[in-house]
Amino acid sequence: MTDQTATAATERRSTSPDRDLSFDFAKGILIILVMIGHLLQYIMYRDNQYWYSPYFKSIYMFHMPLFMGISGYLSSGALLRKTFTRGVQERAIQLLLPVLFWSTLMEAVKLAVFSPALPSGLLGFPSELAGAYWFVWANFASFLLVGLLSAAGLGSTRIISISAVLVAFAPVTCSIAPLIRYTYPFFCLGLLLARSDWRTSALLRHRLILFFLLSGLALVCFLAWGMETYVYNNLVLVYDVQSARQVLLMFIGSAAASAVAFEVVLRCWQFSHSSRIARFIAVELGQSTLVLYLIQASLFRLMDLVHFRELWNFPARIAAAIALGVTIVVIGISVRRSVSGFGFMSRLVLGAKPRSTLPNTQFAVPNCGESYTAQPTKR
Repeated sequence: MTDQTATAATERRSTSPDRDLSFDFAKGILIILVMIGHLLQYIMYRDNQYWYSPYFKSIYMFHMPLFMGISGYLSSGALLRKTFTRGVQERAIQLLLPVLFWSTLMEAVKLAVFSPALPSGLLGFPSELAGAYWFVWANFASFLLVGLLSAAGLGSTRIISISAVLVAFAPVTCSIAPLIRYTYPFFCLGLLLARSDWRTSALLRHRLILFFLLSGLALVCFLAWGMETYVYNNLVLVYDVQSARQVLLMFIGSAAASAVAFEVVLRCWQFSHSSRIARFIAVELGQSTLVLYLIQASLFRLMDLVHFRELWNFPARIAAAIALGVTIVVIGISVRRSVSGFGFMSRLVLGAKPRSTLPNTQFAVPNCGESYTAQPTKR
C-alpha cells in the first residue's frame, strides 16, 4: 500500500458524515498552541522571562480553557446516554490508563538517564503524575463531578452553573487543585452549550457584532494581563481587592479570548476544510490530541533536568524549537498509527478503542478522552 493510499484510507475511517471535523480541527489547532506555549517556555525564554512574553500571554489566555470547553461539549452525550458507573469507568480507561503508561515511561527514562539528579528517586512520582499531566486530571475530575451531579438528579443548568462558581472559588490550593478550579467552569460552559441549540440561537443572528464586542473585551484584558493574572501564580485565590481583580480578569479574559478564538477557528475551517493542511490538522492532529499532549508533557518535564547553554542565540533557539515541535508531532502520529489497530495497546497508549472495532456512528477520540456522536458539519 502506498503512502497516498494509506492516507486516503485513514481519512475515510475518520471522516464519517456523523463526525463534525470542525471540532477536530479546533483541537488540532489547540494542541499545536499547547506545544508552542511549552516551546516558548522551555526553549525561547529561560529564567521565567516567558511570563512577560506577549506570545506566551496570547496563547495562555485561552488555549486550555477552550480545550476544556470543547471537552465538556463533546462529553455531553456520554453523560446523557450512559449510567454514572459506566461513564466514569470508560472515562478512566480512556484518560488515566494512558497517563499511567506515559508517566511510567517518563520515570523509567528519568531513572535511567538522570538518576544522579534525582535525590528523591521514586518519591516524587505522585507529584509528577499529577503535575506533568494536570489537564488530563482536570478533565477527569470535571467529568466525575458533573456525572455525580447528574446521577443525583442535580444536573440542571442552574445547579451546574452554581457548581462552576462554587468550585472556581473554593479556597483549595493543594497540588493541581487551582488548575482544576480554573478549568472546571469552562467544562460546564461547554456542557451547557451542548444542551442548547447554540448554532441556531437568536444571539448568533448578531454574531458579527458579538464577535467585535468580545474581541474588544479580550484586547482590554490582554493589555491588563500580568504575571499575577496567570492561574499558576494567583491560584484562583481571592483575599483582597487586588487578588479579586486579578482572578476576575483571568476568568473574563479567558472566556472572551476563548470565544473569539473558537469563532476564528471555525471560520478558518469553513474556508479551508477541503485543503490538505486543514484535513491534516483535523484528522492527524485533532484526533491525536491525547497522545500528543502526553508525549509533549513527558518530554518537557524531562527537559527540566537538562542544563542548557545560556549563550544560545535567537536563530538557534528558533531552529531548536521548530525541530522539537516537529519531532513531537512525528512521534505522536507514528505512535498512533502503529498501535491504533491493536486492542490492549491502543487502550494503554492512546486511550482509544482499536479502529477496526469502532461503529460508524461513534468514535472514541484520543483528545483527552471524550466519546461522542457529533452533528454534521455546518458549512
